[in-house]
Amino acid sequence: MFAYLILDREPMSFWDTFRKNPVDKLKVRELQEEEIRLKNKIERARKEINKLEKEKKNRFQEGVGADLLKKKMLAHELKRLDMEVQLKVQGFMAMQKQLMLVSNLVVIKRFEKELKNTPFWDKITHIPPEQLEGALINVNLSGKAFENVLDSLNQVFEMQIADFQTAEDETEKQLLDTWSQIEAGTMDLEEGEETLSIERVLEKREI
Repeated sequence: MFAYLILDREPMSFWDTFRKNPVDKLKVRELQEEEIRLKNKIERARKEINKLEKEKKNRFQEGVGADLLKKKMLAHELKRLDMEVQLKVQGFMAMQKQLMLVSNLVVIKRFEKELKNTPFWDKITHIPPEQLEGALINVNLSGKAFENVLDSLNQVFEMQIADFQTAEDETEKQLLDTWSQIEAGTMDLEEGEETLSIERVLEKREI
Protein backbone atom coordinates (compact mmCIF):
# COMPACT_ATOMS: atom_id res chain seq x y z
CA MET A 1 0.00 0.00 0.00
CA PHE A 2 2.82 2.39 0.83
CA ALA A 3 5.31 1.05 -1.68
CA TYR A 4 5.27 4.35 -3.58
CA LEU A 5 7.35 5.92 -0.85
CA ILE A 6 10.24 3.64 -1.78
CA LEU A 7 10.28 4.93 -5.34
CA ASP A 8 13.07 7.38 -6.22
CA ARG A 9 14.95 6.58 -3.03
CA GLU A 10 18.69 6.38 -3.36
CA PRO A 11 20.24 3.41 -1.59
CA MET A 12 20.97 4.78 1.85
CA SER A 13 21.80 3.26 5.20
CA PHE A 14 19.03 5.33 6.81
CA TRP A 15 16.24 3.58 4.92
CA ASP A 16 17.85 0.18 5.48
CA THR A 17 17.94 0.94 9.19
CA PHE A 18 14.35 2.13 9.23
CA ARG A 19 13.07 -0.93 7.39
CA LYS A 20 15.00 -3.47 9.46
CA ASN A 21 15.06 -1.96 12.95
CA PRO A 22 12.62 -0.45 15.46
CA VAL A 23 12.51 3.27 16.09
CA ASP A 24 14.73 3.07 19.16
CA LYS A 25 17.64 2.06 16.92
CA LEU A 26 17.40 5.23 14.82
CA LYS A 27 19.73 8.14 15.55
CA VAL A 28 18.54 11.76 15.57
CA ARG A 29 21.66 12.86 13.67
CA GLU A 30 20.96 10.42 10.83
CA LEU A 31 17.34 11.53 10.70
CA GLN A 32 18.35 15.19 10.52
CA GLU A 33 20.84 14.45 7.72
CA GLU A 34 18.12 12.66 5.78
CA GLU A 35 15.78 15.61 6.41
CA ILE A 36 18.30 18.02 4.86
CA ARG A 37 18.91 15.72 1.88
CA LEU A 38 15.18 15.46 1.18
CA LYS A 39 14.65 19.22 1.48
CA ASN A 40 17.40 19.81 -1.11
CA LYS A 41 15.90 17.23 -3.49
CA ILE A 42 12.44 18.75 -3.07
CA GLU A 43 13.75 22.22 -3.88
CA ARG A 44 15.48 20.94 -7.04
CA ALA A 45 12.30 19.17 -8.11
CA ARG A 46 10.27 22.33 -7.51
CA LYS A 47 12.59 24.31 -9.79
CA GLU A 48 12.36 21.66 -12.52
CA ILE A 49 8.56 21.67 -12.34
CA ASN A 50 8.44 25.48 -12.52
CA LYS A 51 10.72 25.42 -15.59
CA LEU A 52 8.43 22.95 -17.37
CA GLU A 53 5.37 24.99 -16.39
CA LYS A 54 6.95 28.08 -17.96
CA GLU A 55 7.65 26.10 -21.14
CA LYS A 56 4.01 24.95 -21.22
CA LYS A 57 2.82 28.57 -21.01
CA ASN A 58 5.11 29.58 -23.88
CA ARG A 59 3.81 26.76 -26.09
CA PHE A 60 0.25 27.63 -25.17
CA GLN A 61 0.74 31.27 -26.15
CA GLU A 62 2.06 30.14 -29.56
CA GLY A 63 -1.30 28.50 -30.22
CA VAL A 64 -3.32 31.69 -29.96
CA GLY A 65 -4.12 32.80 -33.53
CA ALA A 66 -2.28 29.82 -35.10
CA ASP A 67 -3.81 27.63 -37.80
CA LEU A 68 -5.42 24.29 -36.92
CA LEU A 69 -2.39 22.19 -37.92
CA LYS A 70 -0.10 24.30 -35.75
CA LYS A 71 -2.56 24.03 -32.87
CA LYS A 72 -2.68 20.26 -33.14
CA MET A 73 1.11 20.09 -33.17
CA LEU A 74 1.28 22.34 -30.13
CA ALA A 75 -1.43 20.31 -28.40
CA HIS A 76 0.69 17.20 -28.89
CA GLU A 77 3.74 19.00 -27.48
CA LEU A 78 1.73 20.31 -24.54
CA LYS A 79 0.47 16.81 -23.74
CA ARG A 80 4.06 15.55 -23.76
CA LEU A 81 5.16 18.35 -21.45
CA ASP A 82 2.18 17.74 -19.20
CA MET A 83 3.05 14.06 -18.87
CA GLU A 84 6.60 15.03 -17.94
CA VAL A 85 5.31 17.44 -15.32
CA GLN A 86 2.94 14.83 -13.90
CA LEU A 87 5.79 12.35 -13.47
CA LYS A 88 7.93 14.95 -11.72
CA VAL A 89 4.99 15.95 -9.52
CA GLN A 90 4.50 12.33 -8.48
CA GLY A 91 8.13 12.18 -7.44
CA PHE A 92 7.77 15.55 -5.70
CA MET A 93 4.74 14.34 -3.74
CA ALA A 94 6.51 11.11 -2.75
CA MET A 95 9.48 13.10 -1.44
CA GLN A 96 7.13 15.38 0.52
CA LYS A 97 5.68 12.30 2.20
CA GLN A 98 9.17 10.98 2.91
CA LEU A 99 10.08 14.34 4.46
CA MET A 100 6.95 14.26 6.64
CA LEU A 101 7.89 10.77 7.81
CA VAL A 102 11.47 11.75 8.67
CA SER A 103 10.47 15.02 10.38
CA ASN A 104 7.94 13.15 12.52
CA LEU A 105 10.55 10.55 13.43
CA VAL A 106 12.81 13.38 14.63
CA VAL A 107 10.00 14.59 16.94
CA ILE A 108 9.37 11.05 18.22
CA LYS A 109 13.07 10.58 18.98
CA ARG A 110 13.18 13.91 20.83
CA PHE A 111 10.26 12.79 23.01
CA GLU A 112 11.54 9.21 23.28
CA LYS A 113 12.06 9.36 27.04
CA GLU A 114 8.53 10.62 27.66
CA LEU A 115 6.94 8.28 25.12
CA LYS A 116 8.53 5.25 26.78
CA ASN A 117 6.23 5.94 29.74
CA THR A 118 3.12 5.66 27.53
CA PRO A 119 1.40 2.77 25.68
CA PHE A 120 2.35 4.46 22.40
CA TRP A 121 5.99 3.49 22.64
CA ASP A 122 5.18 -0.21 22.57
CA LYS A 123 2.95 0.35 19.55
CA ILE A 124 5.52 2.50 17.72
CA THR A 125 8.35 0.03 18.27
CA HIS A 126 6.43 -3.17 17.47
CA ILE A 127 4.18 -2.45 14.51
CA PRO A 128 5.59 -3.29 11.05
CA PRO A 129 7.67 -0.42 9.54
CA GLU A 130 5.23 -0.14 6.60
CA GLN A 131 2.32 0.53 8.99
CA LEU A 132 4.33 3.04 11.00
CA GLU A 133 5.33 4.75 7.76
CA GLY A 134 1.71 4.86 6.62
CA ALA A 135 0.64 6.46 9.89
CA LEU A 136 3.42 9.05 10.11
CA ILE A 137 3.00 10.43 6.59
CA ASN A 138 -0.55 11.47 7.52
CA VAL A 139 0.23 13.65 10.52
CA ASN A 140 2.47 16.63 11.25
CA LEU A 141 4.10 16.50 14.68
CA SER A 142 6.59 19.32 14.13
CA GLY A 143 6.39 22.17 16.63
CA LYS A 144 3.87 20.40 18.88
CA ALA A 145 4.10 20.02 22.63
CA PHE A 146 4.29 16.50 24.05
CA GLU A 147 0.57 16.35 24.94
CA ASN A 148 -0.37 17.42 21.40
CA VAL A 149 2.02 14.84 19.95
CA LEU A 150 0.19 12.16 21.94
CA ASP A 151 -3.19 13.39 20.70
CA SER A 152 -1.99 13.40 17.09
CA LEU A 153 -0.50 9.91 17.36
CA ASN A 154 -3.71 8.63 18.90
CA GLN A 155 -5.75 10.01 16.00
CA VAL A 156 -3.44 8.81 13.25
CA PHE A 157 -3.17 5.27 14.57
CA GLU A 158 -6.95 5.01 14.62
CA MET A 159 -7.38 6.41 11.13
CA GLN A 160 -8.25 4.21 8.20
CA ILE A 161 -6.54 5.51 5.08
CA ALA A 162 -7.96 5.10 1.61
CA ASP A 163 -5.84 5.89 -1.43
CA PHE A 164 -7.32 6.64 -4.80
CA GLN A 165 -6.26 8.19 -8.07
CA THR A 166 -8.32 9.75 -10.81
CA ALA A 167 -7.12 9.96 -14.37
CA GLU A 168 -8.45 12.10 -17.21
CA ASP A 169 -7.41 12.37 -20.82
CA GLU A 170 -9.20 15.22 -22.60
CA THR A 171 -6.11 17.38 -22.98
CA GLU A 172 -6.32 18.10 -26.70
CA LYS A 173 -10.06 18.86 -26.58
CA GLN A 174 -9.55 21.18 -23.63
CA LEU A 175 -6.66 23.00 -25.32
CA LEU A 176 -8.53 23.50 -28.60
CA ASP A 177 -11.59 24.75 -26.71
CA THR A 178 -9.48 27.13 -24.60
CA TRP A 179 -7.72 28.56 -27.66
CA SER A 180 -11.09 29.07 -29.35
CA GLN A 181 -12.44 30.95 -26.34
CA ILE A 182 -9.38 33.23 -26.22
CA GLU A 183 -9.63 33.95 -29.96
CA ALA A 184 -13.35 34.68 -29.59
CA GLY A 185 -12.64 37.07 -26.74
CA THR A 186 -14.63 35.10 -24.16
CA MET A 187 -11.52 34.18 -22.15
CA ASP A 188 -8.38 36.13 -21.25
CA LEU A 189 -4.96 34.72 -22.14
CA GLU A 190 -3.96 34.60 -18.47
CA GLU A 191 -7.13 32.72 -17.62
CA GLY A 192 -6.34 30.22 -20.38
CA GLU A 193 -2.80 29.77 -19.13
CA GLU A 194 -4.18 29.08 -15.68
CA THR A 195 -5.91 25.95 -16.97
CA LEU A 196 -2.45 24.52 -17.73
CA SER A 197 -1.02 25.22 -14.29
CA ILE A 198 0.00 22.24 -12.22
CA GLU A 199 -1.26 24.16 -9.21
CA ARG A 200 -4.79 23.66 -10.56
CA VAL A 201 -4.13 19.91 -10.76
CA LEU A 202 -2.77 19.84 -7.22
CA GLU A 203 -5.80 21.75 -5.93
CA LYS A 204 -8.10 19.15 -7.50
CA ARG A 205 -6.15 16.44 -5.69
CA GLU A 206 -6.43 18.43 -2.43
CA ILE A 207 -2.75 18.27 -1.73
